[in-house]
Formats: sequence, C-alpha cells, structure tokens
Amino acid sequence: MSAHSHEESILPSPLLVVEDEPLAQLRLRGVLTQLGYPAEALTFAGSIACAEALLHESPFAMVLVDVGLPDGNGVDLIRRIHARDAALPILVISTWNTERVIVDALQAGATGYVLKEREDDEIAISIRSALRGGAPIDPFVAKRILELLAGKGDAAAAPAAPAPVAPAAAAAPAPAPGELLSPRETEILLLVSRGLTNREIAGVLSLSRFTVECHIRNVYKKLAVRSRTQAVFEARVLGFLE
Repeated sequence: MSAHSHEESILPSPLLVVEDEPLAQLRLRGVLTQLGYPAEALTFAGSIACAEALLHESPFAMVLVDVGLPDGNGVDLIRRIHARDAALPILVISTWNTERVIVDALQAGATGYVLKEREDDEIAISIRSALRGGAPIDPFVAKRILELLAGKGDAAAAPAAPAPVAPAAAAAPAPAPGELLSPRETEILLLVSRGLTNREIAGVLSLSRFTVECHIRNVYKKLAVRSRTQAVFEARVLGFLE
C-alpha cells in the first residue's frame, strides 16, 4: 500500500458539512474528495435544523460550518455542538470576516476559521490541519484578531480564554445589514456598478471567478439584498459608492 493510500485509509470520518449554497457544497465536496474522502463519508446539511437532526442521529469526526445559514447563525450551532462534545473539531468556512463574528465563532468552540475566498488548495490544507488536531486560522482572520487585541489591550484577551461564554455573547446575532464593506468588496461592487460580469471582474483584478462570486455573495448578505442592481442601489444610499 502506498503512503498516499495509507493516509486515505486513516482519514477520520464521517464528516458533516453545514452549507446551504449548492455551488459551495459542490466545491467542498470536490476539495474533500481530493483529500481522499469517498462520497459515503460525506454528509451535507443545508440548514441548522437539518444539521441538528443529523448530529442527533449519528456521530461525526469533524464538522465544517458556514456562519450565514437560512434558519439562523452558524455560531449558535457551533456553541451547541461544542457543549455536547468539546473534542469534536469544528472548522468554519465562511465569507464573513468581521471581528465580531470571528471572535464569537472561536469563543463558541470553533477549532479554526477560514474564508471561502481562499483557493481550493488553501482550504484543503486548513481541513487537513484541523483533522490532525491543529487550529487553522485564515491569515486575514488572524490579522483582525491581532488588531483587536492590540487595540483593546489585556481586556481583549478574554475571548481567547477557555472560560465559559458570557451570557451577553450567547445571543451571537448575525451581522447587521449595512455593515461596512471591505476594500475588496467595495472595489468589486464598483466594477459591478459599471456593468462588468463576474468573469470580467476576475480578469481585471487577477482573481478567480469563484473568489469574485464569494465576495459578491458576501456583499449581498451584508446589504440584505438579492440582486446586483439592489446591491449597487443600497451601496449608493449608504455611501459606499460615490
């Protein structure tokens, strides 16, 4: 047996992927298949309710969770999973990159936090790290956490402590519509307002089309809109676009 085959045979399984977007599900299935997981080792849930039902039915070796889910905040699901099994690895793979969401997720019990905009091989490395007991943190996420700690001094150290989550953090509300867009999101939205397609935007910014689509979906969620036209209109109203 080759070393690669041996590694595949000892992959912890089964895995639960909590993700509601079909394209993201397809992408993660491909990443996990490349890591060596057969189809029967992967279970997908498109909502918190579905994930809860699956978790009650059978054990899983690891859970991959998105934060923005149709029936609630993925952070609440993470908190409940962690309360039942503190040793179960929980990796967040999401578009949300605000410090409040990141800290809430890690406080709730997430093992690591990776942004969907990363390339497939970067996400695969993070998943492999989590499977081996690591705590993969996206470079952008790590930077935000360091900035938070630097800005708040010793008082900011509390989120990293293993103490029980304070009642005030238990609600973990989803990010409010109208939350400030990142510079990259604003840049992409500006190109959208000029009529460029996702493929054209990817070419202009030297990004993959999937990365552009992730950013645009993130913009939709932050602005609470469902179309490119609505996103541009709302962004102008809020002053994100001149």
